[in-house]
Amino acid sequence: MIGRRGMLVGGAALLLSPQALRAALPIPPGNRLGFDILRRGSKLGTHMLNFEPSGDGLTVRVAVELAFRIAGITLYRYRHSAVERWQGDRVVALDTRTDDNGARHEVTARRDNDALWVQGSKGPRYAAPADALPASHWNQRELDGPWINTQDGALLRPQVAARGDETIPAAGGSSIRARRFALTGPVQLDMFYDERHQWAGLSFIKGGAPVRYERQG
Repeated sequence: MIGRRGMLVGGAALLLSPQALRAALPIPPGNRLGFDILRRGSKLGTHMLNFEPSGDGLTVRVAVELAFRIAGITLYRYRHSAVERWQGDRVVALDTRTDDNGARHEVTARRDNDALWVQGSKGPRYAAPADALPASHWNQRELDGPWINTQDGALLRPQVAARGDETIPAAGGSSIRARRFALTGPVQLDMFYDERHQWAGLSFIKGGAPVRYERQG
């Protein structure tokens, strides 16, 4: 029988030092990732992520702002904000708000013992599978299991195929060498991760036009 002291020692062993946390999660240098969002070469907006490590915990703040305009008239606007909280290498909380051209969505998730309970605008509350991660893309581990859609909370299971290394454009006219992963099924897009397994780009087709994320320097 394991006593209380043994449980405390075992629990402490699960805690990660700040160095181990960075090794376990792809926290970028400078604790920031930023992308320009382009459609047919014209900038629509930005996708920004800020990382706040603290001990063995991590808070990730996401902000997406984009607008599609023709002749100065805004035809489509999208705003999304999210806060992810991690303890070690596990998600313990998620809160998101989305305004999709006037349609509003929210997602709330909390870890209760070993289950992450998700409540979103897409359906009833559910316990996410153990390998499910928020589809915020910065953590390449999300390709290994189901996704929690951070807009509406739906559980998605895309099919993922590695397509080899490519050189992709980055903001400011530079480029990045990255591996492409083609996603099909409920999600149709290409994801890119660099040699440090950090998110490097994204591309998909929307309304018949290509949309591309270019990582800022």
